[in-house]
Amino acid sequence: MAGKTITILVPTYNEEKNISLLYQELVNLTERESRYMFEFLFVDDGSTDNSVEVIENIAAADTRVKVLELSRNFGKESALTAGILSVETDALVIIDADLQHPPVLIDTLIRKWEEGYDIVATKRTEIKNRSFLKRLGSRVFYKVINMISETKMVSGTTDFRLLDRVVVEELKKFTERNRMVRGLLDWMGFKKVYVEFTAPDRIYGEAQYTLKKLFKLAVDSFTSFSLIPLRLAGYMGFFICIIFGGLFIYMLIDKYVLGGNTFSPISYVIVINSFLIGVVLTGLGFIALYIGRIYTEVINRPLFIVRKRVNF
Repeated sequence: MAGKTITILVPTYNEEKNISLLYQELVNLTERESRYMFEFLFVDDGSTDNSVEVIENIAAADTRVKVLELSRNFGKESALTAGILSVETDALVIIDADLQHPPVLIDTLIRKWEEGYDIVATKRTEIKNRSFLKRLGSRVFYKVINMISETKMVSGTTDFRLLDRVVVEELKKFTERNRMVRGLLDWMGFKKVYVEFTAPDRIYGEAQYTLKKLFKLAVDSFTSFSLIPLRLAGYMGFFICIIFGGLFIYMLIDKYVLGGNTFSPISYVIVINSFLIGVVLTGLGFIALYIGRIYTEVINRPLFIVRKRVNF
């Protein structure tokens, strides 16, 4: 392992008060891990505060610190991709800038990597002061994605993980635009192990992943890793046809065999039409999701634009 390089990738967005604290903890780590050469790659995802200035000041004093400044906010998944495509390293550690991924845990990730694991992922057992909606949404997301997808995802896992060089090089080959890096890594396989941790409170700032962003990520994940949503419309249409076909037959029997007037034909026509329109609209909605993804892939816009590079 002597002489090998480990790159620590930090996507940042409006984390000016946390960056210096994180950097100092990472420096303390490198002093303990003298067998490796470390470099730190900060990818700023269009921050609107002073995050870029803070990172560039650090980079001016430490040439091990590299900076990718994106031209605007492209989203965390694009920022991660920008960093992954920019590294040539023996191992890559991905960690958030908010200090809710404990840097001290990197020691453990490295030890597991030394044991021969290609991916050393982390799993949160608890998140202090996390809102009820986010806890509920996380549980529902993992339940649903594991029911409809062939790629199984472990509940509570995070982007905080170590990737061996072979994994990084394979990950660079992926071209889809709507992506969830964590899900792609689960799809890839490789020899993997999980390390559990408790996420501490934020020291400064607010969580950048809002409920809206989390919902979008969930939808992207469902359509990336499963065709079930598209098939679901067909299933719904089939069952509704069976139900209302049976109901229509019953109406005919009631009127022409039993001689009853229990049902109003007009009311049932309205109900049947309403449900069938709902089925059609549901199907169109799911189809639109997939067509939208096809459109995004076909136009082939860049996932990100780099405005500035420092220490490359």
